[in-house]
Amino acid sequence: MNSSIITLRSGTGLPINCCLKSPSNELNSSLIIFVHGFKGFMNWGGFPYLTDRLCNSGFTVVSFDFSMNGVTLETPTEFSRLDLFAKNTISAELDELGTVIDHFFNKCTKYKINSNKICLIGHSRGGGTAILKASEDERIKALVTLAAVAKLDRYSKTQKEKWKQQGYIEIPNTRTNQLMRMNYTFLEDIDKNSKRLDIKAATGRLKIPALLIHGKEDLAVKCSEATELFERSGKSKTELIIYENTGHTFGIEHPFKGTTQAFEDVINKTTEFLIHKL
Repeated sequence: MNSSIITLRSGTGLPINCCLKSPSNELNSSLIIFVHGFKGFMNWGGFPYLTDRLCNSGFTVVSFDFSMNGVTLETPTEFSRLDLFAKNTISAELDELGTVIDHFFNKCTKYKINSNKICLIGHSRGGGTAILKASEDERIKALVTLAAVAKLDRYSKTQKEKWKQQGYIEIPNTRTNQLMRMNYTFLEDIDKNSKRLDIKAATGRLKIPALLIHGKEDLAVKCSEATELFERSGKSKTELIIYENTGHTFGIEHPFKGTTQAFEDVINKTTEFLIHKL
């Protein structure tokens, strides 16, 4: 396996740092793009282990940090840019995911990638983002979601009123003890682009093989959201797997303390799905 860091630029000029993992001596391999979620980053917990495993199975894998997720190349596992985190929006993330897809699609020969075999894998909010992008980009040929959200408006009326009044809300990060500010522009983006950002409707438009994976004991994103997405999907091409006795990260922690049986099941099922569908 060969690994390298590639820095792209967002529409506003901010860096989108990507980690490219290529299988040794593999030509014309399928491309998997991994999308992290809210308060996430490409080096969180078991994500590097997941992408290593997929690469060792013969896939070219790209993971990346959204430009406003709060981490940098210098601090890849710490939220050192909360000023950028505050400005992030879903539309910006969708556009940046498009930038990543464009780069590797357009340079498929250089990276020894089969441009007709591109898959998105997304965790949590990244799963929702992956669904939205897959529904609007015909280059995506398969999709895997891990604990994906079914909706982006996850806030109470009281929260939204306070949010609008003061121009921001602060979300506590229990791992780092940081208060992570989100500007009101985040909520405005969801309201103004409600059609584009409707995850359930996007799921209904998918015409590609999709695997939806969720933990039954997920406290962050209820298992019922996976069921909602499955109900809106084309059943002939979509598979739903709910693993018992595991939660939002399938037992994985940050920093990474080793794999779990649930996470191994997720990796094995994902690999099997992609080998057969791509």
